[in-house]
Amino acid sequence: MNNPNNTRFTCIIPARYASSRFPGKPLALIGGKTMIRRVFEQASKVSNSVFVATDDLRIAEEVKSFGGDFVMTSPNHRSGTDRCSEAAGLIEIKTGSSIDVVINLQGDEPFIREEQIRLLMDCFDDPEVMIATLIRKVEKGEELSGPNQPKVVTDVNGYAIYFSRSVIPYLRGAESERWSSMHTYYKHLGIYAFRRSVLDEVTRLPQSGLEIAEALEQNRWIENGYRIKTAITPWESIGIDTPDDLERANYLLKEKKISNFEV
Repeated sequence: MNNPNNTRFTCIIPARYASSRFPGKPLALIGGKTMIRRVFEQASKVSNSVFVATDDLRIAEEVKSFGGDFVMTSPNHRSGTDRCSEAAGLIEIKTGSSIDVVINLQGDEPFIREEQIRLLMDCFDDPEVMIATLIRKVEKGEELSGPNQPKVVTDVNGYAIYFSRSVIPYLRGAESERWSSMHTYYKHLGIYAFRRSVLDEVTRLPQSGLEIAEALEQNRWIENGYRIKTAITPWESIGIDTPDDLERANYLLKEKKISNFEV
């Protein structure tokens, strides 16, 4: 792993049992392994400091069963970012070591690639980077309008300007069906990394107008002056939000349509 500054990275995977669309999701089986185990194993290919942050003993017992590390956090967090902030403090107490950068991996991203995690890590070769996240270039003809896939615009240095569930930018004078062929659009993948102190700071900020409007917490950070460095990944995110997503993921894995993953 390229880490010229000896930055101490810790991957934290927030995982809760309760979910309105898919209760017990972290324990769902994908190719014979639980989802939380698959995320943990992918992260462990890159970092020797990986922890699950959960508020549920069933998830904790599963992590313990495959030899993983975990911390128990409050059930009252409103986001995975908030859970990561509490977990980082607990991990530092548990290990007796400080953390420089926290990588927040989604517990429902069992196919996160090690290359994607390394992309986030590499952003912190620059000491000015406070927060980093991944984005993906939209292919020509790809659907843009879906509100469940946030879009992002960046400045010339790769820092995010704004995140939206709408298509941004709007191309005046052109039919929307042609937009992806006329401009480079980016979709956001909800994977973040934070300087340790910055993680605590952003979770203490009150909710902002743009965050509430879009239901995207990263807009709160931008509104308060925090810069978010983006790294471009060529790989799509395959998140599991519903039982239908799980069924599709098992099919893709069985048919070997997802490379570099063991069944």
